[in-house]
Amino acid sequence: MKIAVLREAAAGESRVSATPETVKKFIALGAELGVERGAGEGASIADGDYEAAGAKVGDRTATLKDADIVLGVQGPDPEALTGAKAGAWIVAGLNPFVERARIDAYAAKGFEALAMEFMPRITRAQSMDILSSQSNLAGYKAVLLAAAEYGRAFPMMMTAAGTVSAARAFIMGVGVAGLQAIATARRLGAQVSATDVRSATKEQIQSLGAKPIFVESVAGIEGEGSGGYATEMSEEYQKAQAELVSSHIAKQDIVITTALIPGRPAPRLISDAQIASMRAGSVIVDLAAESGGNVEGCVAGETVVRHGVKIIGAKNMAGTLSADASALFSRNLYNFLSAFWDKDANKPILDEEIGDAIRLTQGGKVVNQRLLG
Repeated sequence: MKIAVLREAAAGESRVSATPETVKKFIALGAELGVERGAGEGASIADGDYEAAGAKVGDRTATLKDADIVLGVQGPDPEALTGAKAGAWIVAGLNPFVERARIDAYAAKGFEALAMEFMPRITRAQSMDILSSQSNLAGYKAVLLAAAEYGRAFPMMMTAAGTVSAARAFIMGVGVAGLQAIATARRLGAQVSATDVRSATKEQIQSLGAKPIFVESVAGIEGEGSGGYATEMSEEYQKAQAELVSSHIAKQDIVITTALIPGRPAPRLISDAQIASMRAGSVIVDLAAESGGNVEGCVAGETVVRHGVKIIGAKNMAGTLSADASALFSRNLYNFLSAFWDKDANKPILDEEIGDAIRLTQGGKVVNQRLLG
């Protein structure tokens, strides 16, 4: 059983799908590891570190030759997988809804594509969840980025020259990224409030010492979709939420938006009129920028200024913490494959619950119901 670890080809991608730690663990299972030369450079991992862990480091051709499993952070180009075995597993974040043409190409070439972001949110799969591990880092970095761009201090400071008021930070969307953003902003000394369409998050917000901002006038809307994700709200709820946010956001200095709906464009949370109501010098970080953005006028990968407010279109935020992001991502992949490793067959054998959830292609066809439905 040979596992290939490729150097990421996507522009700006500095993470890597295996570290020397996980290489040692895979070898202990009985696998052979091939690592493309330079794969770990962006995460400060030298080729020699992989070799010391027992991997064979070489060019892409040598790395892919007879590979049974190909690991990646982002899905590799199907045309660049020459040498991998027929039916080889492609295990990575594959962005299936956006990169459908690439998924079709995997099928055409006979690869079995496994999308790690489709991992079901069940107890036994928590350690395999790349969305959670990377979102946690993204929420943390979003607050640090906002603090760096904000022209004032976060905590209240009482000095001989006078008092500096604490910054007011508003977190919109209280998933993994949002909760980490709340905790980080609190640690930096900001006055923090947060909102979400899922009523169950109110206690989570309060447990971190932040103030929950929720629509109370619309009854019977929980906002809880399958797997713990938010669902799209009714027009009545959206209207009530917009009115509440408009009155609250005008008083905020920092806003972090994190709302995503799987398979759909990111919901619009902040309008241009709401941006105009904010104080000049305020900062908005949109963690959903790559999915269309929660903020009107947001541009993925860029910082734009509207009405004196900086809007940061966050792109691959976890990747800006490449060493830690790679360590967590690679552990997710190891936890996944090792959980199904059959010692007698010396390979992983998936069960139906997780296998059917993450398998996109098999036998030359696209087989995942989320892509067929």
